[in-house]
Amino acid sequence: MLEEANKYLFQNYGRFPYFFERGEGCYLFDENGKKYLDMLSGIAVNILGYNHPKLTKAICEQASKIIHISNLFYIRPQIEVAKILSENSFGGKVFFCNSGAEANEALIKLVRRYFYDKGENRYEIITFEGSFHGRTLATVTATAQPKYHEGFYPLVEGFKYAKFNDIQSVESLITEKTAAILIELVQGEGGVNPADKDFIKQLYNLCKEKGILFTVDEVQTGIGRTGKLFAYQHFDIEPDIVSLAKGLGGGVPIGAIIAKEEIAKSFIPGTHASTFGGNYLSTVAAKVVLEEVLSDGFLERVNKVGEYLKESLKVFGYPVKGLGLMVGVDLPKEISAKEVMKKSLEKGLILGTAGENTLRFVPPLIITEKEVDEAVRILKEVL
Repeated sequence: MLEEANKYLFQNYGRFPYFFERGEGCYLFDENGKKYLDMLSGIAVNILGYNHPKLTKAICEQASKIIHISNLFYIRPQIEVAKILSENSFGGKVFFCNSGAEANEALIKLVRRYFYDKGENRYEIITFEGSFHGRTLATVTATAQPKYHEGFYPLVEGFKYAKFNDIQSVESLITEKTAAILIELVQGEGGVNPADKDFIKQLYNLCKEKGILFTVDEVQTGIGRTGKLFAYQHFDIEPDIVSLAKGLGGGVPIGAIIAKEEIAKSFIPGTHASTFGGNYLSTVAAKVVLEEVLSDGFLERVNKVGEYLKESLKVFGYPVKGLGLMVGVDLPKEISAKEVMKKSLEKGLILGTAGENTLRFVPPLIITEKEVDEAVRILKEVL
């Protein structure tokens, strides 16, 4: 099968030679029946774990009725999910797509269209070093990491890069063409780097003062990952636009943006669309995910277990950082994070890497303290 994979698939992923057959809770099982504790959850996607009874039932029932009809018609669960997102955020309107990159692409287009409609020549967006916003040409340009730009020049015009947690760096880049700030409040691919609260407050006030839109990439941090439904809720701010994906569908591809109503008005018929965005299958899944995450005690458990995970990882003596169940451990240069990931896999533990040399922990949000103990025990053996 590996020979066929190499023959027929693009070789753009550094895949590990494992084939998983099924999952249960926080565990995956390979073709030989070996059990793996998953602390990566499909890169922060499978937030209800595997074979969650409510999610599985809803997907199967919907698949037997309608999977897709297109947005030429109204889709009842799409409206229901939009209502939940709006009422549990800042009361904005919702646009659905299929992925985080598409969500950020829609965000970028909406920013530009909004100022076009106002008759203002403002299109520049400031992002931050270490950020990651997607793989389309516009979102990879927004990603302020040169390694992702190589070979794709010329990049899209209109992006500037500031230093993360440095307000003076932002101020130095603002011009009369500045339209928006786009920021991850905890950088994921950049190394699980949380923003400083004072910096975000200064940045937020600066945007208000200059008429700049404050937009937040919540593709990885949203839907309970940081212990609140949205990471911005930790910072006492109200964004103008938020992008979502990953955990929103619990494994079914779906992305979205939430925008304040006066901004959302700029997407009139013909300005932006998505064939598959918010179809029956994906929004039925998203509704179950949101209902579970917003159920009594769920987010409190995420915070509790997240703190337990961070405290448990401190036993290794390396810097531990993050919010909720989005946690990173910075390893010293002499220990390769990718090698640790490889060796952990051999022992039945699935981890992620990020940044220069950071181990990334983004387990299903249903994980328990017992499973954290198991992960730390295996990691201790590896290290």
